[in-house]
Amino acid sequence: MSRELNGIVKAWELTVRKSATAKKRANSIFTPKSVANVDDEDEDDDDEQCSSSTLEVCHVEKIFTNGDFYTGQWLEKFPHGIGKYLWIDGCMYVGEWIQGFTMGKGRFSWPSGATYEGEFKTFYMDGKGTYIGSSGDTYKGSWVMNLKNGNGSESFPNGDFYDGEWKKGLQNGHGRYQWKNGNHYLGQWKNGLFHGNGTMMWQNGNRYDGCWEDGLPKGNGTFRRCDGSFYVGVWSKDPNEQSGTYYPSGSCDNHLEWNPQEVFNIELSDCKVCPCEDVSIYPSEKVLSMTVLEEDNKLKKHSLRRKGSKCKVKPRWSSVDGRLSNFSSEEGCNGFDVGRKSAFGELGGNSVQNWHKSPRLTIKAPKKQGETISKGHKNYELMLNLQLGIRHAVGRPAPSTSLDLKSSAFDPKEKVWTRFPAEGSKHTPPHPSCEFRWKDYCPAVFRALRKLFKVDPADYMISICGNDALRELSSPGKSGSFFYLTHDDRYMIKTMKKAEVKVFIKMLPAYYKHVRAFENTLVTKFFGLHCVKLTGAAQKKVRFVIMGNIFCSQYVIHRRFDLKGSTFGRNTDKPEADIEPTTTLKDLDLNFIFRLQKSWFQEFCRQVSRDCDFLEHERIMDYSMLVGLHFRETTPRGNVTPSGRNSGACTPSAFDDGGPRLSGVDVDHLIIDPSRWIQLGINMPARAEMALRKSNCETPQLVGEPTGELYDIIIFFGIIDILQDYDISKKLEHAYKSMHCDSTSISAVDPRLYSKRFREFIFRVFVEDT
Repeated sequence: MSRELNGIVKAWELTVRKSATAKKRANSIFTPKSVANVDDEDEDDDDEQCSSSTLEVCHVEKIFTNGDFYTGQWLEKFPHGIGKYLWIDGCMYVGEWIQGFTMGKGRFSWPSGATYEGEFKTFYMDGKGTYIGSSGDTYKGSWVMNLKNGNGSESFPNGDFYDGEWKKGLQNGHGRYQWKNGNHYLGQWKNGLFHGNGTMMWQNGNRYDGCWEDGLPKGNGTFRRCDGSFYVGVWSKDPNEQSGTYYPSGSCDNHLEWNPQEVFNIELSDCKVCPCEDVSIYPSEKVLSMTVLEEDNKLKKHSLRRKGSKCKVKPRWSSVDGRLSNFSSEEGCNGFDVGRKSAFGELGGNSVQNWHKSPRLTIKAPKKQGETISKGHKNYELMLNLQLGIRHAVGRPAPSTSLDLKSSAFDPKEKVWTRFPAEGSKHTPPHPSCEFRWKDYCPAVFRALRKLFKVDPADYMISICGNDALRELSSPGKSGSFFYLTHDDRYMIKTMKKAEVKVFIKMLPAYYKHVRAFENTLVTKFFGLHCVKLTGAAQKKVRFVIMGNIFCSQYVIHRRFDLKGSTFGRNTDKPEADIEPTTTLKDLDLNFIFRLQKSWFQEFCRQVSRDCDFLEHERIMDYSMLVGLHFRETTPRGNVTPSGRNSGACTPSAFDDGGPRLSGVDVDHLIIDPSRWIQLGINMPARAEMALRKSNCETPQLVGEPTGELYDIIIFFGIIDILQDYDISKKLEHAYKSMHCDSTSISAVDPRLYSKRFREFIFRVFVEDT
């Protein structure tokens, strides 16, 4: 981009030098000619220089009374187009202007040698950009109002490197930090420190997996030494709070005891995070010298009268760092002049009309889904039993898992029962719950599935069995099953009926073969199938399956849809004002068409067909496509800004430089966490086009007519509810509903017809973005 700007700047200067029609022009800083002071120019001079029409863009060079210099395109009283502004203190901006605003792509440089090259919005570094500090550190990524915010990477002068998420100028969210010596941290951050779940890996082969707080291990975690020994327990900088168990390796030359405080005192001593360089002065704090303009009050009236604007601008005040606060305007002002005061003193008014379209879509603030199961909850003991069983099932010794399983591993009789008395036993710990029995179905198969899906056993146990409680979703599903979420949203636990367990066990060999053959399969990922049997008079059995949650992401899910391709009962009957981000909408609520990039769309079509063939062969029906949307352009009030009108081509806002982008960051940089890689159905950049149904149709219209209104989104999708076969109950349901409505509009149909209808519908909802 700098090469393009340099070329454009040279072209302007050449044009200005060759132009003989302008009467009084300031000399270029690159030539020794005499300079006419801006204050000596009157309105007639300006009008003659900029042609007879005041709305014509012209090329100028101006030196202001305070010594500032501007060269470039000019419209009436403001820089407009491409231009260069040099302040007397040595700061310089070269790039795009709109009616006096730095707006678009540009480069800002400081006297210290630091530079920022990227996007600007009303004098703020905002969008995608690269900052190179005076000491040599380099940040490349997203900015919001002068601060690093979003995804980005930074290389530090000492050789360290960070790649991940930022918030208000500090590392916050998921991120990877690489030290020059080869150590690296991969996990969650908060305010520039390790905080949450994360993994520290040392060059010598040692490794810590677990919880962090304020940059140090805190809570459940596992430290593995390079010699094969490991320590599992609760971590704390305070030795009195530290508790756990050390497991030495089988080698005879290893120590049988080890002090976990060595991690704090020795291992982490060389793992300090390098501080980020502070920006000396923000571009939004730099004031433009506009003495060429008439007094402010006269210009305000002229600007408002010329533009025909009716909005009344109220006083605005600039904060210390140049941000605008206490800004308000009557309805009708579009907010484009935010930042004008810091640049032009008291100059106000809208410079460009209709800069943003009025949003047609509004979303509510997201809420944490589900109710935390705390002591006193009716299912508190069940949760304790479940966590105890998972810890035992995953943590017990087992032979090295091979992905080539014998047929006996899939035998329905392949079950392992374990008794958990309250006082504990030789193989189970004491616990505060009542006595129960635990059953693992086909344990070798699910161990292989977890390995196939790249699930680390320690992370799996921490997510489900850590100190944090599960969350129960507010209402059971249509089948009467209850759903639980882990604290980190990675896994969903669903209770099952005995008939569903039988269907699952029967299809398990084909399921395993399918997911092993197709890495990008969209069908639900299963990690375990278990049963808790309470002893005593109740003899209650609770069967449940552990699944992956496709909505586990750093992105907020603003809209979610459950799509089947049927119309009977497929709406939520909720007005727009009552729709929450956690509301699951259905087929007749769908008001979008999803546009995928060509390569992703082709892979999507292939995989949907493969998955439907598999489900059809297994006589499965009533499954659905679960879709989640994250809208990229949202305001703090929840308004979603359209990215533009559909013109038959992919807009740069969705895909820059011919490749997919994610929140303004190059896809190549999303390597900090495998779960956040862009995969089919996970973290995919796309566009959603608003669609409207015809209201005069006799039968409900499944897919509305496209309107051309486009939104940049991150989309998530997968095929769920794949354990319902076409048994006698579904056949009776089909016969009964067929007598009351169109048989093609109901969910309970033959698997072959269901698969055909599902594909046809999905391929109308998902289209190629050409």
